[in-house]
Amino acid sequence: MPVDILLTVIATSVIQSIFGVGVLLFGTPLLLLLGYEFLDALVILLPISIAINSFQILKHYSYIDLSFYKNVLIYTIPFVVLFLFIVTAAKINIALIIGLFLIFVALKSYSPKVEKMMMSMVKYEKTYLATMGVIHGLTNLGGSLLTAIVHGKQYQKDMTRVTVAICYATFAVFQIVTLFFLLDSYELSYSNNMAFLHVGVIMFLLTEEVVYQNIDNEKYSKIFAAFLFLSGVVLVFKAF
Repeated sequence: MPVDILLTVIATSVIQSIFGVGVLLFGTPLLLLLGYEFLDALVILLPISIAINSFQILKHYSYIDLSFYKNVLIYTIPFVVLFLFIVTAAKINIALIIGLFLIFVALKSYSPKVEKMMMSMVKYEKTYLATMGVIHGLTNLGGSLLTAIVHGKQYQKDMTRVTVAICYATFAVFQIVTLFFLLDSYELSYSNNMAFLHVGVIMFLLTEEVVYQNIDNEKYSKIFAAFLFLSGVVLVFKAF
């Protein structure tokens, strides 16, 4: 079992267990930096992401914003599939733009002016969701935009996480189906992939009990804003 992948899975699983995203958002660039191919990174990370999101959905499914989720299905998923098909030919670096946008969104919790601007952006939700699909299909970074728009809706913590989780899991399911048409083989063995999946689930169960349950709604909103800010900073640095 490659130790570099194991450490990546442990770290990103903890993040996703708290916020609903993380395994793909941070795991993808980390594995690329470690020398793995983009599609191989997807094969490693997608099952882990789906497993963690599934536990989150089962626990708080009654809090899902179904109206928002339906819009994601209609306006985001088709673009995720389409642009994943052409991802191997794409040479687009949009990490800097997304990173700066996330830093901007993170300031919503501290600046009424930024909050007002975010509310204006949400008015164009359909366009935003379509753009998110394009970005996720090309780069696997759509989770950053997903967390940004959900953060702007000011849900309580369980609704925030489960709404992000079901959308993110749907991204991953459609990506896996698409990969069946793209890949004939990949580097890691089935046993290694299953081992990483088990590690991800264990990290979720530990994080859920030790960390998530002890965060109240107000604190979660602040931590979520800090998460967005950190995500933005990481993506800005990645761009260089």
